[in-house]
Amino acid sequence: MSWTLDGPAGRESVVKGSVFRARAAPVSSAEEALAFLAEVRVAEATHNCWAFRIGQNFRASDDGEPGGTAGRPILSAIEGQDVDGVMVVVTRWFGGVKLGGGGLVRAYGGAAAACLREAAKTLYVPRSWWRFHCPFSLHGEVSARLGQWQVEVADCTFGASGAEMLLGVPLECTEELSAWLRDLTRGQQQLRAVEKA
Repeated sequence: MSWTLDGPAGRESVVKGSVFRARAAPVSSAEEALAFLAEVRVAEATHNCWAFRIGQNFRASDDGEPGGTAGRPILSAIEGQDVDGVMVVVTRWFGGVKLGGGGLVRAYGGAAAACLREAAKTLYVPRSWWRFHCPFSLHGEVSARLGQWQVEVADCTFGASGAEMLLGVPLECTEELSAWLRDLTRGQQQLRAVEKA
C-alpha cells in the first residue's frame, strides 16, 4: 500500500545553526518534478537537494553536498513512508557548523521524513487511462456502477449519440470492468487505451 500527497507541504527545522526547509508536492512526471524544483529552489541558499519517486522512476541530487549525504537520504525518506508520485526538495542555509557525513544524512533525511509525515496523504491507486463511448440509454447504469471499481471519471463530454468518457481505472479492476462494459453493450463499445494528458 502506498500513498500520495493531497497537495504541497512544507516544514522547516534547524540543526546546529543550519536551516533545513523541506518542500514536497505530488507529481506525475519527471518534468513536473523538475518544474517544482525550479519553483521552490532558493538561489541564495547553500544547497537545494532533492529526490522524486514516480512508480519505478526515481532520481536524487546532492546539489554539491558530499556524495550520498542528501539526495539519497531524501529518497530513503520517501521510500520509508511509502509515498509515490512525489518530489521533495530540501533547501539548506549553512549555519557555520559542519555536520559531517552522518549529520548531513540525518538532517536531510529527517527534514524530508518530517515534511512527509505531516503532509495530508491519500491512498495511492495506480491507474490506467481509457476512453469509453457510452450510449445515452446506458449512461445512468454505467455511471452508477463505476464507483464499484473506484474508477475516476476525469472527463465526460456529451455528443449526439452518447457520452465520451475518460476513465482512470485501477489496474486490478481493468479486466473485470472491460468485460462488464463489453457485455453491457453487447460488444458494440469497448475501452480504448489512452495516455492521460
